[in-house]
Order: sequence, then C-alpha cells, then structure tokens
Amino acid sequence: MLGLALTAVAAAATSAAGYQTMAPTGQWYGKTFTGLGRGSRQLALTYDDGPNDPHTLRLLEVLAKHDVRATFFLIGRYVQQRPDIVRELVKAGHVVGNHTFSHALLIFQPATTIRTQLVDCERALTDAVGEHSKLFRPPFGGRRPAVMRIARVLGLEPVMWNVTGYDWNAPSAEHIERKVTRQVRGGDVILLHDGGHLAFGADRAYTVTATDRLISRYKAGGYEFVTVPRMMGRTVVSYQSSVVGPLH
Repeated sequence: MLGLALTAVAAAATSAAGYQTMAPTGQWYGKTFTGLGRGSRQLALTYDDGPNDPHTLRLLEVLAKHDVRATFFLIGRYVQQRPDIVRELVKAGHVVGNHTFSHALLIFQPATTIRTQLVDCERALTDAVGEHSKLFRPPFGGRRPAVMRIARVLGLEPVMWNVTGYDWNAPSAEHIERKVTRQVRGGDVILLHDGGHLAFGADRAYTVTATDRLISRYKAGGYEFVTVPRMMGRTVVSYQSSVVGPLH
C-alpha cells in the first residue's frame, strides 16, 4: 500500500511539474510577470508572433485611433524580414520584446539552442531599432529552469499573461472579444497575436477588429491601457531617437 501511495504521489508531482512548464501564471521555475491582480484599473495589451504584414500595420492604426500603447513580442526571423514594421511600432511609442528567433518550444531544447534563440532575436531587434526593452516571452509559454536561468544571464525579464483571447484560430472577432471579457478582472496582461509562428502573413483581421472593440469597451468602463513596463511601475523610455536603421 505504501508503494502504491508513493507511486501516486510521484505521478501527481510529475503531472504538476509538467503543467507548470506551460501554465501562464505558474511560478515554479522562476518568477514571471503576469499582471497586477484584481482591483487595478490598468490593462496591458500584448501581441505575439509579429511583425506581420498587413495586420501589424492595421493594428497600429487601431491603437493610434484610441491613443493606446501596447507591447509586442516579436519573432526574430520576421524582424529580419520586415524591420521597417518594427521601426513603425517603436516610432509609435509601443514596446517591443523578445519572442525567440524562430518560435521554438524551449522546454525541449538544449541550453545552447535556448541561448542561440534568445541571442539571435536580441540581435535582430537591435539591428532593426537599436535599444529596446529587455522583456522576453517564451513561445507557447513553455519554460523550464534552464530557460529561466539563461534568460536571466542575458538580462531578459520573462513576461507571461493571465488573460488570452484564443485568437490564433478564432472563428470571429466576437469570439475573441467574448473570451477576453470573460477573464478580465483588472490588472491583467492580455495575450493576443498580430502574426503567426507557422508562416509570415497570417490572417489576424479578427484580432484587429476585436482590439478596437475591447479598447472601446474598457475605456468606457474607466480602464487605462498601458504597456507592460508601465504596468510594472517602470519609467517608459522612448527609444524613438535610436531608430536610425540597421546597426552593424
């Protein structure tokens, strides 16, 4: 009986550990920022998997219309493909961060590959816009101790989320809006996507429309949309002056 009990405990621990590698708000493998918690009137819109033509640019128009700044976690190979879009993001006052070079699921990668994924994305961002945030979001949210350790050594700060619009395969903008509104409680980091990791040019029209509706809804309710650094209580540094083209 004792053996069966120990086996059950071990299985439960293994299951919990596996869950924590992907759980957005899990903290087992290192501290990550996931928002402020209930009671805050701040919301942070974050977008993964860009830059992406034309939907990142259309999203820029929506955000500008509402005078809202957001945080974009960019894939390095797409940054290399369209550095002009990244420069437009920074010029508009948005924050850009590291989403690895090719959107690798890092929990299955050796330490050398993890480091290369992060360093190559940092280099692509620096070539595109110069100085930028040191924020990092692991693809799929996947992380293990080695991922967190390497990120810290590189001076990167992991950021997750606590609200998601499930917009990568959403059937409509209304579906995305409904998913988000069911979860928002205030002080939230909202995960959306302006691109797709499988290929450049993913259709994110529904996300653009949903963003427009969500901003209107929550601004009318007295909420303030901020960047992740602003939510963290950091001084938001303008990097526009450093956007002078590729750096070599």
